[in-house]
Amino acid sequence: MIRRLVFVALASISGVAHAGDKPLYAPVPDWVKPGPAIDASAIKDGDPVLLSIDTQQRMKDGQVWGYVESVTRAASQQVLDTIGTIKLPWSPEKGDLIVHKIEIVRGTEHIDLLASGNKFSVLRREEGLEQRVLNGILTATMPVEGLRVGDILHIAVSITQKDGTLGGNMQTISGVVSDPFRIQFARIRLLWPAGDKVAWKTNATGVAPQITDANGYHQVEIRMPLAKQADMPNDAPLRYRAPKLIEASSFADWAAVSKTMAPLYRTEGLIAPGTPLAAEVARIKAAETDPLRRAELALELVQGKVRYLFKGMDGGNYVPQAPADTWSSRYGDCKAKTLLLLALLREFGITAEPILANSQLGDMVPDHLPLPGAFDHVLVHATIGDDQLWLDGTSSGARLVDIHDTPPFGWVLPVRPEGAALLKIAYHPAARPDIRVDLALDERTGVGMPAPFKIAAVYRGPIAQVIHAAAQQASKDDLDTFTAQQLGGFYGSGKIVTRALNYDEATGEVSLSATGIAYPDWKREEQRYRVTLDKSVSSITFAPDRARQAWRDIPVLAGTDGNLLSRTTITLPDQGAGFTLDGDQTLATTLAGLRIDRTSTLAGETLTIEDKVRGTRAEIAVADIASARASVTTAKSHLLRVQAPTAYPAQWQVVEAGKRNHRFDAVLALYQADIAARPDKAEALTDLAWFHERMYQRREAIADLTKAIALDRTADSYTWRGRLQSELGDRAAAVADLTEALKLDPGSTDAADAMARIVAARGDTDAAVTLLDERIGAGGEKKNDFLATKAEVLARGGRKDDAISAIDQAVAASPGNPNILNARCWVKGILNTALDTALKDCTRAIELGDSATAALDSRAMIYFRLSQFDNALADLDAALDLDPTLAPSLFMRGVVHKRMGDTKGSQSDLAAARMILPTVEQDYAKLGIAP
Repeated sequence: MIRRLVFVALASISGVAHAGDKPLYAPVPDWVKPGPAIDASAIKDGDPVLLSIDTQQRMKDGQVWGYVESVTRAASQQVLDTIGTIKLPWSPEKGDLIVHKIEIVRGTEHIDLLASGNKFSVLRREEGLEQRVLNGILTATMPVEGLRVGDILHIAVSITQKDGTLGGNMQTISGVVSDPFRIQFARIRLLWPAGDKVAWKTNATGVAPQITDANGYHQVEIRMPLAKQADMPNDAPLRYRAPKLIEASSFADWAAVSKTMAPLYRTEGLIAPGTPLAAEVARIKAAETDPLRRAELALELVQGKVRYLFKGMDGGNYVPQAPADTWSSRYGDCKAKTLLLLALLREFGITAEPILANSQLGDMVPDHLPLPGAFDHVLVHATIGDDQLWLDGTSSGARLVDIHDTPPFGWVLPVRPEGAALLKIAYHPAARPDIRVDLALDERTGVGMPAPFKIAAVYRGPIAQVIHAAAQQASKDDLDTFTAQQLGGFYGSGKIVTRALNYDEATGEVSLSATGIAYPDWKREEQRYRVTLDKSVSSITFAPDRARQAWRDIPVLAGTDGNLLSRTTITLPDQGAGFTLDGDQTLATTLAGLRIDRTSTLAGETLTIEDKVRGTRAEIAVADIASARASVTTAKSHLLRVQAPTAYPAQWQVVEAGKRNHRFDAVLALYQADIAARPDKAEALTDLAWFHERMYQRREAIADLTKAIALDRTADSYTWRGRLQSELGDRAAAVADLTEALKLDPGSTDAADAMARIVAARGDTDAAVTLLDERIGAGGEKKNDFLATKAEVLARGGRKDDAISAIDQAVAASPGNPNILNARCWVKGILNTALDTALKDCTRAIELGDSATAALDSRAMIYFRLSQFDNALADLDAALDLDPTLAPSLFMRGVVHKRMGDTKGSQSDLAAARMILPTVEQDYAKLGIAP
């Protein structure tokens, strides 16, 4: 931060002049006003590292002479490493670097490094070349010999500037220093000959300028740091969040700026007959007669055939490179590309002019003094009939359909010989989406089942060029990560198996495509499965904060995102029979600055949705925030969903039918393709294990995990395999796996809990309790969970009093924890004791918990023990409505049906429970419960 602040001070005084490529050494100029003397004895450990930064600028005879003095203390070794080498950037094409003083202050001693013969070396490397910037900046460097921790480094330098392209005018812009930045002294001092027409301005608050006239100069002095500047909401328009600056300018008005820049963009004679550029003009004229089409071909030429390279040398801050040079070198910055495009358009008889713009802060341009420094970009404004075109040669991928697009630059300045006032570009969304996405999702596998998908995203414009350039250097892992990041928001949870990235030279578009497996987020609500399809409305965040009095009049800048078209095609299960749409099937609305247009259709098994989302960059007045927020809330309450029929089969039935009818073959093939593509990645095998377990194919899942463990031994994989072994009844193998898991991760709570349960199930309750007591004694956030497990283990082992004592201890520690209350209810159900208080515990757990499934199952056990079969059946139905795959609930419902005389219902539930969990009947038999 220290070095950056000094660099910013230097940058603010750089300009154009013909000077030497070596630093000059001279005394401090006599117009400089001395800052406070350095008193090393007064410095304390708690003082700022940067003690002083003094910026003084003299504006005279078209030259800005900027003086910067800094005082920094080497408060630590880290600071010493930062300031131990002085680096002073400057451009010899724009001015002189003059070194006045480099000294070390140590106590009362002042060590003059320049007097002892130290000089700066000059690095000639173009530091910005990687960012396509050729700016001619050199860096003068000097190691500070002898600098120690505790010393003070005192530097004073100047940079002069005189820009011939400004016609004798001058400009300067400096940043301010304000709280909370800590500094003892900071100053900006501006001076110019009395009587010269120079204006100054600041957008900072709390400025108390000292304005004087002395020695023939008008002087403005501002002491800093200023008081903390007002916080602004992040969603305010940029003009409210603009950086705090102090600026001065001799330009009379914006028309003067426009007029001064105009000679730089004259095009007469720039395309000479018989030259390569003339041949391009002839080619376009021969190809098209329509002026609009000619303009588009010229723009394509400039964007596609000339690469971007900022050239800031030879007065290049404002002077564009000649079109012939740009074409021969095939590179140019915004100025060069604009001049080339202007020359081409004018050859076609098209009225065109350059436009100065600020690519990031166009909203605040009117708040500047009139000066060229308010802009960082230039483009072309062309007029063809009634069409107003804004053509940017530095953009990319433009085609005829895009010719009427408007850039988001806000206020701009036309460059005209007679001068011009500021002009605001009326923004409208682009004709083509920046991104268009096509997703095909095959859910014929069934509701809640893994679903194959294909997706393709096509990018155009600047984002396409960025992706194309990055892809040239990207590794396969980089591409995998990028693909998942870009496309994951469309297919939701899932995995990509294949991916491809292609660039179309003809259209300038990048296509990113992938195939994979999605895991649609179906939820069971009110006895129906539903899944949300909306990706547009649900992603809107609109929560502006205007509670502060100072913010009450600040509008909200909304809809700044790009332009997206998404098409989704879903193939539904069972030919779509009984599936219906719910929510907003069509939309034509603007929400929080986003224009959303939607169409959707459901025909047979095919569901299609098309969403167009376009940012409007709207400003929402404070008075309209409430209604805008209400509109978003209302739209979010009607999100587009598809719902399955009420009689849709349970998951185990879907799995059984799917396996019989080979509905999962495509999914299995994708998992296997992923394994083949990543033979050294255990993750590909664990994904397949998850699928096999979902299909109730535990032995296949165990085989997958065995292969995964061979590649990567993890506690999670061993714990997982151990659980599957236990569910198949092989408890010895389960213990072996859990032992390995605990060796790899002794702190694994899952492995420890599973180990205790399996050891107890093998008949060794004491050993299980010993394992659990070790965990309970260690404390931590899982202590009560282990107490609950201990209580269940003791209950299953017939140790009633110990079990009740353990679970009561857990409840006492967490009296409002629904999971612990449910555990006490369950323990009492196992023991068939205190059933009246058990009912209270379960009911309380249902009332307090986010999910009532487990507590409903436990309460059903209590009702069963009480022979209240109707109540037991009601709770089991409710639990299975929330999760139809619960084997214990299915088993108990089968038992209850049997008791109530429903043999068919009993057989169906019992068969499902045994398939889902093979040991379920054995587990309940130990509790004295059988069909």
